[in-house]
Amino acid sequence: MAAHKKATRKTARKSPAGSTSTTRRRRGASKTTAKRWSQRVTRESDALDLKPGVFKQTSAKKIASSLKQSAEHSARRKAGAYRSALSMLTFYINRAGKMLPKTERSRLERAKVELKHQFGRD
Repeated sequence: MAAHKKATRKTARKSPAGSTSTTRRRRGASKTTAKRWSQRVTRESDALDLKPGVFKQTSAKKIASSLKQSAEHSARRKAGAYRSALSMLTFYINRAGKMLPKTERSRLERAKVELKHQFGRD
């Protein structure tokens, strides 16, 4: 006897307007909260307390020195000062992704090298 298999088919959910939608949103998360989670991380994380606008400074040296100062004076960091500063810089670069202009990305990459020099990790 041949077993009869029930045909399974994925159905798309219909939105109130009647069109089909294949994307799902997490429940309880508003659109702005979901979009700005990385901003909340930089503001509230235990990595370090940053000065406002640290990544918008014009010089890689200024960015590195500000990160170093924040890392050394932060009471909320769990790791060492160098590791916390570098981690926050890398986090910012990664979260900006493709939207980060090449000039700003190169400045932040130079800030990584400068941070290494300032901590004596040549």
